[in-house]
Amino acid sequence: CWALPTLLLCSYGFFCSVRPSEPFLTPYLLEPHKNLSESQVPGGRAGGCPRYAGAGGHRPLRPSPQVFNEIYPVWTYSYLALLFPVFLATDYLRYKPVVLLQGLSLIVTWFMLLYAQGLRAIQFLEFFYGMGTATDIAYYSYIYSVVDVNLYQKVTSYCRSATLVGYTVGSVSGQVLVSVAGWSLFSLNVVSLTSISIAFATAWFLPMPQKSLFFHHVSSQQLSWEMKVMDCKNGSAVQDHPSVQRAPGWEDETKVPLNGEGHSAEKQEQKVDITKVLKDLWQDFLQCYSSRTMLCWSVWWALSTCGYFQVINYAQGLWEMVLPSRSTEIYNGAVEAASTLLGAIAVFAVGHIKTSWAMWGEVALALFSFLIAAAVYIMDTVRNIWVCYASYVVFRIIYMLLITIATFQIATNLSVERYALVFGVNTFIALALQTLLTLIVVDASGLGLDIFTQFMIYASYFAAISLVFLGSGIHSIVRAYRRQKQMQSRS
Repeated sequence: CWALPTLLLCSYGFFCSVRPSEPFLTPYLLEPHKNLSESQVPGGRAGGCPRYAGAGGHRPLRPSPQVFNEIYPVWTYSYLALLFPVFLATDYLRYKPVVLLQGLSLIVTWFMLLYAQGLRAIQFLEFFYGMGTATDIAYYSYIYSVVDVNLYQKVTSYCRSATLVGYTVGSVSGQVLVSVAGWSLFSLNVVSLTSISIAFATAWFLPMPQKSLFFHHVSSQQLSWEMKVMDCKNGSAVQDHPSVQRAPGWEDETKVPLNGEGHSAEKQEQKVDITKVLKDLWQDFLQCYSSRTMLCWSVWWALSTCGYFQVINYAQGLWEMVLPSRSTEIYNGAVEAASTLLGAIAVFAVGHIKTSWAMWGEVALALFSFLIAAAVYIMDTVRNIWVCYASYVVFRIIYMLLITIATFQIATNLSVERYALVFGVNTFIALALQTLLTLIVVDASGLGLDIFTQFMIYASYFAAISLVFLGSGIHSIVRAYRRQKQMQSRS
């Protein structure tokens, strides 16, 4: 029965995402009882900075103009280091143990948030948060091992919706508890820890999958023919069927059975050694990225996700510099909730847009990347908190819209196995770029630039992405136009 595991997984995703303290991490770390100097505290993840005090009744301090991040970069480094091992372990252990590991990692993270003090302890906390982020892949891939292929669209939509609703509930409740009820930030972290603990308890009741994509896969012609990947951002699914229209450049992809699975119609579990799995992954990697269309969207995915992570990680520090939380009440939690909801609406709407992404996709990426650059530039240069909020909302909406289109363009003509590989590779490249950017721009061992200079660099980064894809898009359109003219002249 698909209903029980789906309900349990959605419950896990919901409670795991209800973390009302997450938009308020920077002011909490800035409180004196954490024993951190201003130069050690990072700019902060996306979220807000309430004027209210946390544990002990102290008001948060204002971050130093030179934000020497010795704490949050640990999340970036640990996420990158753990991503590939977790990718393999998730499949080898068949998902559920890694889901439990994620819940345990988040419990340790929020327990340490409550009681850990000092630089080294908080850096250790960030390592566990990076582990919790890296293991997120288990949540989104577990359900495909316990339900039939024809239910993929439905269950993907449910799982994605559960996390979005949970995140929204957490952001709204955090803002209300701080602004209306006057709760301390310490109390918000207690609520977050409680919610995560409920999620962890729920995960124990998940049924153990009997198969996985690579190590314990079902060899079946039906799977290689039918299993097509869902748009994880939008909840839609596409089946491999001759009637499905494909973008140019994808014709050969669906004709190649993945790792010879089409040679057997028997549904039997095959345990594959890691050497063979890695060899097959490498062959699939070469096959997937041989398509110019997929390469284009994947490059944008990796580049933009790198910049997106940087902006949302350090937006809170920028807001704190624009308007210190001790000066007035700030509605960062509400902004997080609003940007999530509006982004979800944009994601839903883009599913109904009919256009030739094969022709105009690169130009669209260039245009919207420029809008993202403009939003980040305005956020950085106009020192008004409401303008910062509005720019941040626009930034998130555009990114969520574009990443949905990119996901769909990549996923439509790939099998589940190949999509998992491409998603992992793109995410790894994004994290590698983010690590490099963090080391150079943010980390105290690098340039250690102030928050405003950092955001100017991020705006320039997105502007450079826009120029690259504008040039590539114009080249593609001109080439297609010339090809069409040649065909007309021959006829």
